[in-house]
Amino acid sequence: MARLNPCLNYQTARFLISAPTLAHCPDGGGAEVAFAGRSNAGKSSAINTLTRQSGLARISKTPGRTQLINFFSLGDDSDRRLVDLPGYGYAKVPEAVKLEWQRHLSEYLRHRDALRGLVLVMDVRHPLSEFDQTMLGWADEQEMPVHILLTKADKLKRGAAASALQQVRSRLREWEDLVTIQLFSSLKRQGIEELEARLDGWLLGGVEE
Repeated sequence: MARLNPCLNYQTARFLISAPTLAHCPDGGGAEVAFAGRSNAGKSSAINTLTRQSGLARISKTPGRTQLINFFSLGDDSDRRLVDLPGYGYAKVPEAVKLEWQRHLSEYLRHRDALRGLVLVMDVRHPLSEFDQTMLGWADEQEMPVHILLTKADKLKRGAAASALQQVRSRLREWEDLVTIQLFSSLKRQGIEELEARLDGWLLGGVEE
């Protein structure tokens, strides 16, 4: 995938607001893309790598610590937004709190009119967890396009990473009209342009394949 005329500058991303629930989210106008992922999948690192800002999305040593929906505008244009959804999985919190997070995530994905696509972040070594499959199920219900980032690709040799990519594609073949997949490495800065092209397509309309 190659972009002929990159339109959005993700380096201009800046924090806009945090919201505990859908009701507290910004006005639903414009277009936004949400990043979701199981705790420890590398979601915050992926956002920081995309925006070339090491501290935009907080990287916590306590997985699952972020319990808010965080919005970032692209420069001064609050009509184009990136959204960092709460991590889920390893958080050492009561089960009732986890269920509450899950409810808010479900409400956001099902009722957020501005949402144009979901970037689902998975560790390439541990893809398609129960959480990942739940997110894919919600997206399928809403016919919401999903772009899967198989992160930490640098942890595997090139052949093994390519094999993991193909295995995930095979398992999701029935959803190939809804789901796209790529390898990504924050450490090696691998896959940034492919991700940018997908986001441009969702946020602006039209992407060059």
